Order: sequence, then structure tokens, then C-alpha cells
Amino acid sequence: MSLEIKVPPVGESITEVTLSSWIKKDGDQVAMDEVIAELESDKATFELTAEKAGTLKTIAAEGDTLAIGAVVASIEDGGGASAAPSDTDKADESAPSAPAQQADAPAPAAEPAQGGSTLEIKVPPVGESITEVTLSRWLKKDGEAVEMDEAIAELESDKATFELTAEKAGTLKTLAAEGDTLPIGTVVASISGGGAAAPAAKAEAAPSASPAPAAEASTQKTYASGTPSPAAGKILAEKGVDPQSVSGSGVGGRITKEDALNAQKASPAPAKTESKPAASAPAAAPAVTGERGERREKMSSLRKTVAKRLVAVKNETAMLTTFNEVDMSPIMEIRSKYKDKFKEKHGVGLGFMSFFTKAVTEALKDWPSVGARIEGEEIVYSNYADVSIAVSAPKGLVVPVIRNADKLSLAEIEKEVIRLAGKARENKLGIDEMSGGTFTITNGGVFGSMMSTPIINSPQSAILGMHNIVERPVAVNGQVVIRPMMYLALSYDHRIIDGRESVSFLVRVKQLLEDPARLLLGV
Repeated sequence: MSLEIKVPPVGESITEVTLSSWIKKDGDQVAMDEVIAELESDKATFELTAEKAGTLKTIAAEGDTLAIGAVVASIEDGGGASAAPSDTDKADESAPSAPAQQADAPAPAAEPAQGGSTLEIKVPPVGESITEVTLSRWLKKDGEAVEMDEAIAELESDKATFELTAEKAGTLKTLAAEGDTLPIGTVVASISGGGAAAPAAKAEAAPSASPAPAAEASTQKTYASGTPSPAAGKILAEKGVDPQSVSGSGVGGRITKEDALNAQKASPAPAKTESKPAASAPAAAPAVTGERGERREKMSSLRKTVAKRLVAVKNETAMLTTFNEVDMSPIMEIRSKYKDKFKEKHGVGLGFMSFFTKAVTEALKDWPSVGARIEGEEIVYSNYADVSIAVSAPKGLVVPVIRNADKLSLAEIEKEVIRLAGKARENKLGIDEMSGGTFTITNGGVFGSMMSTPIINSPQSAILGMHNIVERPVAVNGQVVIRPMMYLALSYDHRIIDGRESVSFLVRVKQLLEDPARLLLGV
């Protein structure tokens, strides 16, 4: 009886895949759950496994583009379970009888030890709107022993970074490579056995007892030897590097993406381009000096999502920006007078962000449309103020949210800013800490920005941009004085916020900052 092997569903948005390579050939004996082929989509690479033991009959060819559910192969009844003994039989014919008997003895003991206790580690659901993640890095390497609940990898989505943990103790086998984009539910790794120490000892003891079979096993090439992964193959093709000249460091000698990048660096192409101009155009050679290299990096999921959203906001909103300036002298005087007592009492420093957040929440009470949003054909107003703060993290810009900022004191706001900024720098922000938000504040002044037009953080309708503080001459009561001044920029969606509301909102923020007593009195 034969069993059809079909292309499995690999993601909601993926309708077809490409059969990149057959790992097992037509007529080969395969075991249950053994990898038989590699499928490649526009987002990731997947392994196709045998759903029962038997003889493989391939139907699709390498390079074919197949729809989800298409039949790729069939497995006929016929001794898939005997595949492993047939391999040992070949080893027995090429080696003396005594070593062959020694090699056969540990084999049955090793298979039950790992078989039946292998646990697949899959990409877990991390949010309703997230359908795929990127495997940013492995914390544990292939073949290492892991403990239960130990972090083995980092997964990165377009919103946050998550740790993938081991669901049991044992030996780790990695199935995905760093940088791969994986749909939710994809098998990333497997954990076999109850520990790696004993199997490793047996594996080392077998070659020492029978050096002849071990030597033969090391010379036997697997299907992966010298074969680049799809990502590595593309890099090698772009650089014109022959895969045969690259040694693979992956499982079974497979050429990984890192191997391909290293091969690119070691390529003698720069030397050729330097020698050709010297020979063909000697006069032009002195014009180009020093090394002229390029470096390519794959965009992270976070960076790709930020790029898409910023372009969407520019295209889908009627965004305008209004400017004003604020005299920071009163706030700076309060900080210099009370900062020591404030820190002694509350354990945090008194910064500018708490004053701006408090001023924004007060201004939103007078002009609620600035904190509203459009949903379909309706305008949604909020009677609370969840203020998002833009934070520059190592992997890109993130916008955590200060919940109920209108009900927090200056000290509570400062503590929340420090907590969220710290988690952002450590890539430990959760999705719930970045979801929602009714208004955003971004401070480009910390990087020296004098003026900018910040882009709205969709689906919000407005964003306030802070800038650097510069001492400038200003007229006060008919006198020219030097004051620390800051430009403020309010970008807003003109579909929901009129010019009168946007300008009045910004003027209100300016008044509250130049007279901080109003923040305490609520006037």
C-alpha cells in the first residue's frame, strides 16, 4: 500500500513552494520521520519528512514550483525499517568480521535511546497579528546538552524579541539556521534522549574500538556535503563563488549562510579588479586608492516592518507638521533646585520626559481629537492617555507605552520611562508593552537634532517631536536675553485634526512647560 506525500501548509500567506532539492533519491529506503526533501518558499526553507517507512517514489522534480497540497512523492511498502541494517551490512562487507560484530552491538542500543524520545521544538504563537518570526541567533549549538526550560535561541518578530526554551532535557539538534524567517508552528529544532553525555561517550568509544569502519564513515559523503542552503546558494551565485570550493560547517557538511558570507570575504575578486585597471588603464589607477568594499546585511523583521509602516503612513494619511518653540528656563531651574531631593526621595532622576508627558496629557484633555484615531468610517476618542515614547534600541526604533500617563505623577512617569527604556535596550519588551498608545513623544534632541518633522505612529493621529536645547537670543519684555530654547514639532493627521486644534494643542503644551506650576494646579 502506498502513501502520498503532499506539500504541507507552511503559513497563511504562502500558497506555493519550490522543491529545492531531494535529500533521498527515487527508490531509496526511508524511515518514518526521515527528511526526504527541502522545500523553499519566499520566506523560509522547510524540510519534508517521510510519514511512514518504505520505498520512496519521487513524483516532482527539483526546481518545480508546487502549490500547497500538491503530491510530491509516494512511499511504497517495502522495508523502510530495514534501511539502517542494510547500511550496516555494507559496512560489514568492507570490514573484518570481528570489528563488524563490535559495530553491530552498540547500534541497536543507541537507536532506542534516542528514538521514541525525540521532541520537536516549534515556533510558538507570540501574538495575534504575528504570522512569522526571524531566528536571530542560537544560544545553544547543534549537539549540545540542554536542560529543561533553558533558553536555546532568540526569535525576533516585527515587534519584539523572544527567547525559545527547551521543553525537556536532552541533546539539541538544530533544524533552522540563523537569519531564517519562520512561520508560526515551524519546527526549529529537536531534543532527543535525556542527556548528551552518555550518547556522546558511546559515539566516541565506537570509532576507537574499530578504526577501520570509523575511517570509512568519515570519508562517506552525506546528501548535505558541499550542498549550500537556499540562502547560501543565492549568496554564492551572486558572488560567482563555486560551492565546490567552499567547505561547509553545517550539519553533514552543508554550506551555511555564514560559510557563504565568509567565502565572499575571502574571494580574490578585489585583487582582480585592482590589477585590471592597472594593466588596461594605468592613468586611472591612481584616482582610486584604498579598499573599496561593500557589505550586505539582511533586513531584520523589525526594520522591514518599520519601513512598511512609515511608507504606509506617508501614503495613507494627510500628514502636516506645525512648529513652536519653548523657553526651557523654568523647567531647568526646577530641575537644578530639586533634582537631589527628588532623587533621594523617589530613587530616580528628574528628567525632561516627565514634564513633557505630563504637559501632553493635560493638553489632550482640552483637545481630545489629537489623541483620537480613525477606524473605518468612525473616529475613536479615548478618555485616557496611553503615551508612547520612541526609544532607539540596538535592533531599531521601538515605541513602548506608558499606560494611564494622565494619572501618574512625575516620579512614576520617570520610573516607567527608565523601566521601558532598559527593557528596550535589552530587547526584552513584550508585545503588550508596545501595543496601543493614543499619542507618541519622540526626542531627537538627544542625538543633536535641532528640528524635524516626525512621522505619525499609526494608527495614532499625532506625534510630538522634542529637539535639542540651544541658547539663543530672544526678546523678553522688550529686552534681548539669552535663553535655553527648544523647537517643538507636532505632526498630525489632517483628516481628523484641524489646523486650529493642532496649533492650539501645541500652544497649550508650550504654556504648561514655560509655567510648570500649571501642571500642579491643572490650569
